[in-house]
Amino acid sequence: MTTSKPVTALDLPPVSPLPEATQKYFDICQDKLGMVPNVLTAHAFDIDKLNAFTGLYNNLMLADSGLTKLEREMIAVVVSSINKCFYCLTAHGAAVRQLSGDPKLGEMLVMNYRVADLTPKQRAMLNFAEKVTVESHKIEDADRDILRDHGFSERDIWDIANVAAFYNMSNRVASAIDMRPNDEYHAQYR
Repeated sequence: MTTSKPVTALDLPPVSPLPEATQKYFDICQDKLGMVPNVLTAHAFDIDKLNAFTGLYNNLMLADSGLTKLEREMIAVVVSSINKCFYCLTAHGAAVRQLSGDPKLGEMLVMNYRVADLTPKQRAMLNFAEKVTVESHKIEDADRDILRDHGFSERDIWDIANVAAFYNMSNRVASAIDMRPNDEYHAQYR
């Protein structure tokens, strides 16, 4: 597995050859997405770290949840916007455009989610994700009650908090190592 441009500012080449299960996972990504996301390539220098990352990502973003896939991607974009994470804004902005069928929504969430035409429930969810990102230590029962009042279950609130926290961690790592998004993301679903 080679790339024409560095994926990160660090010189951590992927394990070679990749273990069979990892290669199969990368092949699935290539078939479904037309690329192997650079975030996976960046983690491939340590297969245990790659497996931990993909396990948590798959659980939070793809497993059963009261939150839709679009809502989880919206959280990823809003958190990444606050953190100014180039990689995640590019990759998850494309996902929002794809899942919503609305390129404007993806752009609005990247720049300022408050200008987007959101339901009150979506706005409450994103306000909570913003507070998790900016001042999680100030979250109180009243903040969770707002989500409950909009119909979110206790499990949904758990999922909102965990998706927001995951992207706060991922944003910081991606920014710190100058992780670069795949070029393909920039033109997708516009």
